[in-house]
Amino acid sequence: MLKDFTTAINNPNKINPPIYLTPEIYHIDEKTIIYIRVPEGMLVRRLNGRIYDRTYEGDIDITDNAELVYKMYARKQSTYFVNKVYPNLSLEFLDFELIKRAKKMAMSRVDNHPWADMSEEEILRSSGLILTDPDTGKEGITIAAILLFGKDSTIMSVLPQYKTDAIYRVKNMDRYDDREVVITNLIDSFRRLMDFGKKHLNDAFVLDGDQSVSARDKILREIISNILAHRDYSNAYSAKFVIERDNIYTENSNLPHGHGELELNKFEAFPKNPTISKVFREIGYADELGSGMRNTNKYTRLYSGGTPTFIEDNVFKINIPIDHVANLQVGQATDTITYKADDQKMSDKMSEIVSDKMSDKLNEKEKMFLSLLMEQLKSREYVTTSFMAGITEIPASTVRRYMNKLCKLKVVEAEGRNKGKKYRLYKGV
Repeated sequence: MLKDFTTAINNPNKINPPIYLTPEIYHIDEKTIIYIRVPEGMLVRRLNGRIYDRTYEGDIDITDNAELVYKMYARKQSTYFVNKVYPNLSLEFLDFELIKRAKKMAMSRVDNHPWADMSEEEILRSSGLILTDPDTGKEGITIAAILLFGKDSTIMSVLPQYKTDAIYRVKNMDRYDDREVVITNLIDSFRRLMDFGKKHLNDAFVLDGDQSVSARDKILREIISNILAHRDYSNAYSAKFVIERDNIYTENSNLPHGHGELELNKFEAFPKNPTISKVFREIGYADELGSGMRNTNKYTRLYSGGTPTFIEDNVFKINIPIDHVANLQVGQATDTITYKADDQKMSDKMSEIVSDKMSDKLNEKEKMFLSLLMEQLKSREYVTTSFMAGITEIPASTVRRYMNKLCKLKVVEAEGRNKGKKYRLYKGV
């Protein structure tokens, strides 16, 4: 068996180009095991003249599909599309104020950050954003540098198809209720997409252990950094960030390393645009490679109790299930009150209420209702049954039952009678 295997993998008529693998022999429970590890290679190899792509379901013959063959070659390149060099574009085509801002962001996160003593050009070089063109031997800025720090006119001249489409679609399902097309640099794109998400998603109060966290912001950070840092920018497919009544989903063009739904316990992360990811990590827009899927799964469970899905294909898709607790359009200016110094005290009180008083006294639906109620009472003196029923889409009779229970537990107190009741935080809270 060893002889036949070694002969086959070194036969160019069988596998071309040949591959060098070393079988290992193990003896386990009086049985002989031949173990052969086949690492991912940087070359496209043919078996009997055919090209196969490994997926979670098996080996797919893609020889006659020109697009899939091209994507496989692109996926296995030792260089990345965003590392393409533009020798004729000087540093003047970049926004140096943006680089300075990124430098401050990195320094605010880490004491004695390496960028602290670097000039803007040195930051670009240390991040791999200035490279030498292997064809001409000339030095220049890369596509990654332009995407991260380029002026808008520079970005459009290099990647005219580049844009990210943010859509809020809850009432008008045929079109949208709100939309923003983002075509600026990746640093500002991240901020604008975060603001769009915060505008349309309630920041439900959750506990991560004994800490109060914004699960909404954690989820948005992960999925937005994904569609910006891991996109295949050679493809004209527009990235999408869509908020609907029951879910959030993102789509971005992708050079897949497989096809199908990713499993958290089996997922192996591959860098798509390492230079962009590196800058995102330095400025706090992302963490280490592979953490995004774990974090998204964790905070989605805290946010809505659902489980996100990640689909690896030519278009990478993330779906975040949400429910009426998470999804509402944050109120108009007349409904919003700005609160300042007392924010932390209020959050601490709410944390204490949920963790100490409520842990064994409420079921999961009641806890989710309480989370939303607490968020509303941060910016309102009181709420009514009809108000809470309207934003949660829970029947008014169920809301009244929840409220009566919370009154008995001395979380809130009621004023008035019957349908005109107003509910405030209990004075002792």
